[in-house]
Amino acid sequence: MANSPAGRPPPGAIDCDIHPAVPYTRALLPYLDDYWREHILRRGLERENLEPSSYPANAAINGRPDWHLPSGPPGSSLAAMQTHLLDRLQPKHAICNVIHGAQVMLSEDLSAALCRAINNWIRAEWLDRDPRLRASIVVPPHSADLAVEEIERLAPDHRFVQVLLLSMAELPLGRRQNWPIYKAAAAHGLPIGIHAGSSFRHPPSAGGWPSYYLEDYVSQSQGFQASVNSLVSEGVFVKFPDLKVVLIESGVTWLPASLWRLDKTWRGVRAEVPWLEEQPTETVRRHVRLTLQPFDAPPSEPQLRTLLEQLGSDRMLLFSSDYPHWHYDGDDALPSGLSTELIQRICVENPLETYSRLKETPQ
Repeated sequence: MANSPAGRPPPGAIDCDIHPAVPYTRALLPYLDDYWREHILRRGLERENLEPSSYPANAAINGRPDWHLPSGPPGSSLAAMQTHLLDRLQPKHAICNVIHGAQVMLSEDLSAALCRAINNWIRAEWLDRDPRLRASIVVPPHSADLAVEEIERLAPDHRFVQVLLLSMAELPLGRRQNWPIYKAAAAHGLPIGIHAGSSFRHPPSAGGWPSYYLEDYVSQSQGFQASVNSLVSEGVFVKFPDLKVVLIESGVTWLPASLWRLDKTWRGVRAEVPWLEEQPTETVRRHVRLTLQPFDAPPSEPQLRTLLEQLGSDRMLLFSSDYPHWHYDGDDALPSGLSTELIQRICVENPLETYSRLKETPQ
């Protein structure tokens, strides 16, 4: 088939990354238990927005200018999301990934309480109100035990299709302290979604703390490279052979070169990781997926085709809009230069292979 121009996804597409936003901390109060509601009110935390970034509320990076709301952050209105995205592009499903300061709290207990409240809120305010929506389970990443408790609590609701982590936490993601999270996710058929972001325990740049958003954002790819290296080298995919990992907002172009380097080095030092019995690239192609937005595509279609050849698999990319953030391309949600067959795979077949729960009709 000929390559297609940029345009809308096909009917039945699955959007693997949209961002409902908690409008303000007060919205979570009904979804907290009595102790934590009183705790937050006594500390005055309900007056804080608890966003994991310090960007001004009206900054362009937080949402497309035409999608800013009269009140509240972009993405905080279900009705607006239905108008802007769900009714306009008509995806079969869209996966809600709530990015919130709950995951960066130093207090593991407060982090767990807020994560529970966010999951309760997304279920009641979004999933119950639009059958097209699915969601990721937000967990406290710095306590594997508490994260597992939250996975076990929500796993019976099959509208939750993924477990959400940030790419940069206190420890590399492959370390054995995190394995209980992967064990619980794999047991319930839930992929691990690793979203761009940091717990800010360490600089996002290997060289230190950046001065500008431009540096911070581009440096996020270093965090994703470290996450992939850690998950592969520590043997996570050997221990949990059915586990899938989705890199969300990681970009794509960094991956081939990173894998070439990983393969080359593995050949020289494979004695220290005897559990890796195949090239890391093969492991990554089988277990790792990447969302399409923001797609850091090269300038020309021939270069894009070369990049896709370098990935070595047509099963790794997943359609996403990243609504309502500034990366979203509106009606031209797909880049030009993709074949009709590849578009169908990226938009429908790959998501269904990755998220097995999307094939079900939740009770």
